[in-house]
Amino acid sequence: MIRDSDSLALQPLGPLDLAVAAAVHAGCFDAAWNQAAMGQILAMPGSFGALALVGDQPAGLVLSLAVAPDAEILTLGVLPRFRRRGIAGRLLAWVTDRSIGAGCQRLLLEVAEDNTSARAFYRRLDFAEIGRRPAYYQQSASAAAAIVLARTLGSRET
Repeated sequence: MIRDSDSLALQPLGPLDLAVAAAVHAGCFDAAWNQAAMGQILAMPGSFGALALVGDQPAGLVLSLAVAPDAEILTLGVLPRFRRRGIAGRLLAWVTDRSIGAGCQRLLLEVAEDNTSARAFYRRLDFAEIGRRPAYYQQSASAAAAIVLARTLGSRET
């Protein structure tokens, strides 16, 4: 959870935030998206995102695409020094709320098969495996499968 001395804010991601979003993504993932890629995704109809800020420090981000009846989390990451403080859960709740507001009934995402902590996080939040993409994530000497997860959306979360 966020400590009392920290203040967490979720800021909708806009065109002026792309450099920060790309830097956060690079701090979270080996295969980072650059500023241009972030801008292309954000320009797609139905796309939206948020930056998580702890105080004035970028801590995480989420990018999603809502095309009813489904919404998909395209990326969700929290910088290592801010992990295990509830930030990912707050970002996920924000996406869930926005997706329900867009008329979506299901939330999808992909996670690397070898990312056991992320898989446990999503399992705790009622995501279930609905598919698998072999050798989807290319790593230096190997490839990891992508596990496709889904969760039915209910009412708005706070």
